[in-house]
Amino acid sequence: MNRALLICLCIAATTFLQAQTRYPVIVIETNYGTMRAILYDDTPRHSDHYLKLIKEGYFNGTLFHRVVKNFVIQGGAQDSRNAPAGIQIGSGRTDMELIPEFRENRFHKKGALAAPRKGDNENPQKKSDASQFYIVHGKEYTQGRLDTMEMAVNIPIKNQLIRTHYTPHKEELARLKESNPRGFNALLDSVLGVVDSLYALAPGKFFLPEGLKEAYTTYGGLHHLDGEYTVFGEVTEGLDVIDKIAALPVDGNSRPKTDAKIIRVYVE
Repeated sequence: MNRALLICLCIAATTFLQAQTRYPVIVIETNYGTMRAILYDDTPRHSDHYLKLIKEGYFNGTLFHRVVKNFVIQGGAQDSRNAPAGIQIGSGRTDMELIPEFRENRFHKKGALAAPRKGDNENPQKKSDASQFYIVHGKEYTQGRLDTMEMAVNIPIKNQLIRTHYTPHKEELARLKESNPRGFNALLDSVLGVVDSLYALAPGKFFLPEGLKEAYTTYGGLHHLDGEYTVFGEVTEGLDVIDKIAALPVDGNSRPKTDAKIIRVYVE
């Protein structure tokens, strides 16, 4: 075997084991193809709950009832099973809610498996409606777009520090700039050094993890959902099935006009 290929396979295997060691591989069989997914070890409340439902056959025969291209495909609602064409479906259940498990390293990349929930006004704890699930289709981000997200938060923090520490020296700097350029540069460097030191320790800065940047620029995702909805797993095979379902024509309720059926979900 080619040595470079062997190394890549070893890295892939190691990454998989790091991502999933406690839970079995999950198979999601649909009328548009089959996906395989893993459940995350570090979201045990959700992973245990969904694994229990899967073993009970809870999602078998339900539909992907809410499909929004470049966003998500959502399914598993019990009222979607054998639902007549054209009716609105997808009611959640108040008896299957879970406390959120937000993890910085679990984000809404394409294929992310996550739990929907009610809005903040009626659900300020952001509890998951664990009677359904959604899978991210998402959109690709440019590196520039992601950099801009960081800058939008971080630049105002640094500018405030500059204003705070530059202002007391403003008149002296103006005088030195005309009469003593070397003194001007020395004082300016000193002020900016203080600013840089304080900025390094300043709370509230925002930096996207490198893994997130790579995933969002390569495969796509939904950054604005991060930290708002619990991601508890990911599709590892069958991303093309997500594309097929996301491309289906839908009605005014985002239900596919041709049913996207979850034939069964089971443990491999």
